[in-house]
Amino acid sequence: MIKISIDAMGGDHGPSVIIPALAKVATRRTDIRFIIYGREEVVRPELAKHPRLAAVSEFVHCEVAVRMDDKPSQALRQGRWKSSMWKAIEAVKSDTADACVSAGNTGALMAMSKFCLRTMATIDRPAIAALWPTTRGESVVLDVGATIGADAHQLIDFAILGTGMARALFGIERPTVGLLNVGVEEIKGQEEVKEAGRMLREANMASMTYQGFVEGDDIGKGVTDVVVTEGFSGNIALKTAEGTARQIGGYLREAMSRTLMAKIGYIFAKGAFDRLREKMDVRRANGGVFLGLNGIVVKSHGGADADGFAAAIEMAYDMVRNRLLDRIEADLDLFHARNPHAQMGRPAAAVEDQE
Repeated sequence: MIKISIDAMGGDHGPSVIIPALAKVATRRTDIRFIIYGREEVVRPELAKHPRLAAVSEFVHCEVAVRMDDKPSQALRQGRWKSSMWKAIEAVKSDTADACVSAGNTGALMAMSKFCLRTMATIDRPAIAALWPTTRGESVVLDVGATIGADAHQLIDFAILGTGMARALFGIERPTVGLLNVGVEEIKGQEEVKEAGRMLREANMASMTYQGFVEGDDIGKGVTDVVVTEGFSGNIALKTAEGTARQIGGYLREAMSRTLMAKIGYIFAKGAFDRLREKMDVRRANGGVFLGLNGIVVKSHGGADADGFAAAIEMAYDMVRNRLLDRIEADLDLFHARNPHAQMGRPAAAVEDQE
């Protein structure tokens, strides 16, 4: 059995969306169990609507819920030890749960996760990794918002973390890796990126195939299985892609409803449009994974509907089932055993308050 701890108070909609999402997953996955943390007066009525879910779930009442607009420092002070978010994370630390899923405040979730679970021994800072739909399938892109700015060593850490995720989710023994840059030529880009590229090429790791630099338009093409960047550019790329998908969807709806002939044409092409809608549906790739921690934490979009939150839960399920943490730890140990100099002179990780 795989146990997932749930922060039922997170997100824009809270239990009214999260509980139906759990019910969907419980129907599809017979080997999953949930530990649900939240306020009894709002969670219990929703849970009562889904007796099948209630039978495979444990509910824990929490008086405190982290608000979406709380600063991370404020959330830590007021919600540590007692909020639904903290309790869900703490369940992973105590091995009561195998993974945690929340749609709550991203900064607060990252701050609490770092404080409670701590980073892996050789990791300076965690990264948020996302699944990115491509013309070839899906790619792992990281970091998409956890760390603003990264040196060469941290970019290498991200490459190893992303490779572990790709191996666990895609079943690829040696995923291809690219560093996001302003050009594919070796002379282009920031010094940190060029240095990381040189080190990855020289390391010649058995767990990945480093292919060099990739540009922004290469992400959607699926040129590599893993795309590595720092959180500032990664977050902008992610939000741009999501916004563009919604924009194109809006254009299509407007065009198809403009004239009678367009409406008739839509009827004949409905199958093709349905496939396009499925490809562009951001809910299918909902869920950012906090990599580099001593535990699995998945962040769902705050505005996700039941299908979107269910996708985040199933991502957590797949990573537990495929032993993500074991793969990452093995890759990190191998890299640092072969490259002991990589740890020398690394700056101490700064604890930043993401606001």
